[in-house]
Amino acid sequence: MTAEPILDVAHLGHIELLTPKAEESLRFFVDVMGMTESGRDGRSVYLRGWDDYERYSLKLTDAGTSGMGHAAFRARSPQALARRVAALEGTEYAIGWTDGDLGHGPSYQFRDPDGHVVELYYETEWYQPPPELKPYLKNQAQRFPARGVNVRRIDHFNCLAADIRANRVFFEDYLGFRLTEQIVLNDGTEAGMWMTCTNKSYDFAYTREAHGIGGRFHHVTFALDSREEILRAADIFKENDVFIETGPHKHAIQQTFFLYVYEPGGNRVELANAGARLLLAPDWKPLVWTEEERKKGQAWGLKTIESFHTHGTPPLPDDVAAADAQNRRN
Repeated sequence: MTAEPILDVAHLGHIELLTPKAEESLRFFVDVMGMTESGRDGRSVYLRGWDDYERYSLKLTDAGTSGMGHAAFRARSPQALARRVAALEGTEYAIGWTDGDLGHGPSYQFRDPDGHVVELYYETEWYQPPPELKPYLKNQAQRFPARGVNVRRIDHFNCLAADIRANRVFFEDYLGFRLTEQIVLNDGTEAGMWMTCTNKSYDFAYTREAHGIGGRFHHVTFALDSREEILRAADIFKENDVFIETGPHKHAIQQTFFLYVYEPGGNRVELANAGARLLLAPDWKPLVWTEEERKKGQAWGLKTIESFHTHGTPPLPDDVAAADAQNRRN
């Protein structure tokens, strides 16, 4: 008999990004991305898309480097949180309880097999807009900002990992995530995974770190409503001298229409269309992409840019970066 699926995790709540250029990064997310500041605490600023229901979806922290501080998921109930904590406590992955953060209550932190910090929480603060940001439509979290790109909500994130299979098994067994698509190389090595806890086709992805270094970050993604808005975002980025790494284009995996840029701190940020695929089948069978299929490039034949496989945050150690540059020259 098939085991009952674990449905204790509700959705991605927020990402903490570290930046060595705090003020420049803040201006990027507010003025260019169109996010709204919703609080400050110590060295961190909290930001939101105009239709995120929680107080924030991005915690931007002034740090000596770049990368992901942590990723946070909300549990479906206090009981669901307790079940996941019971599964994790006493394992090599456990870190322990925190008192919470601005906008949410106590959280339980742990590390995945690659070393990324993840937390689970339930108690949260629903965003209450001030009068000047109160929307006309009461089923919308805040007034449309009409500023920059106008990102609607957080969508997903992508981490780099030295061992994709170990991370896939961890998120399946301990947290109940479903695998929706994956890359498997000819030698059987798992090189990418896309996983979900909702009816979205994925809430996060992990792809193989090219240098075998653990704990690095690939990108965070914010949703817009349509492809046309992503095309307009490309113009806005160029007008603001923001480097566009690749896109606008369409991924073959998950069919996401995308655009990638770097924020001033060095972290990669993606824009994607909010109308991406939904998986309504409770018995969805994961799709496997082969090595040959991935070499064909993106959905319409565009070759994947080399930096997409090599750039991540925090930066590589100097010796690894030097060896990597030498290999590319050769």
